[in-house]
Amino acid sequence: MRTRSRAEMLRSRRSSGFAWIVPALILSVGVLYYCIGYTGFISMTKWDGASPERLFVGLRNYSQLISDPIVRRSLAHTAVFFVMTFSVQVFLGLTFAVILHSRVRLRGVYKVLIFIPVVIAPATAAPVFRQIYAPDGQLNEILRALGLSGFDYAWLANGTAAFLIVASVAIWQSTGVVFVLYYAAVSQIDDDVLEAARLDGAGSLRVITSIVWPGVRGTTLAIAILTAIGSLKTFDIPFLITQGGPTYSTEFLGTQIYRVSVALGQVGYGAALSIVLLVLALTMAIILNAAGKEKHV
Repeated sequence: MRTRSRAEMLRSRRSSGFAWIVPALILSVGVLYYCIGYTGFISMTKWDGASPERLFVGLRNYSQLISDPIVRRSLAHTAVFFVMTFSVQVFLGLTFAVILHSRVRLRGVYKVLIFIPVVIAPATAAPVFRQIYAPDGQLNEILRALGLSGFDYAWLANGTAAFLIVASVAIWQSTGVVFVLYYAAVSQIDDDVLEAARLDGAGSLRVITSIVWPGVRGTTLAIAILTAIGSLKTFDIPFLITQGGPTYSTEFLGTQIYRVSVALGQVGYGAALSIVLLVLALTMAIILNAAGKEKHV
């Protein structure tokens, strides 16, 4: 009798708690999962986005993207972009965090300077970088002023240079976030442990590699997941600076989705690319999360 009473109370509590999450559940299902399902449906049609008629083509769009060389180039660019941005951001962010945890004068000023690029919108920063690297831009003017006229160049017209410029702008804009995460993580390391290591004769490099780096492993994993997903979703910086060019050398899945969906009117094919992008982002997050758990076991 007592057991039944407890079960009824538990069911009552569950039913009352369920009522509280119903609005959020409806909103999530209605906005997020409905849109994903609708995109999945559109991905199996041939549609220009405006015509009332949609031709159901099944998985034809998916078979088309498998043989699309631009998709392969976009994925390769994403992989290289992830390795470059993650490596440089981790190095710079951790270095800034360790240095600013020491007794450095004007630490507050340095923190602001490092974080300022984070709050600048890509739409604001992109025209500046386009002008800097233009044939008549500031970089070539400086080279000519220094007597290095032979090194002036149409930087954004070269595929490799354009890709490096896009990656450098992304690093410039995101390093502030990585710095903040590492700064908070380093703050959690016991100062007594760091002091004891220094008293034992450990140098700064040894302290960083043996104490700080293992202590911020979880933060590094979180940064890896965020950077991987951000690399897959890269759109604004390459689109605003190079528009995916020249000759698709800075094309990513995001810019390709926009190009085929809006410029070419192939909404069904763009939806198929969007579904692939979603699956890759989820897969990447699961793999990196599982790898992090294995290291902690």
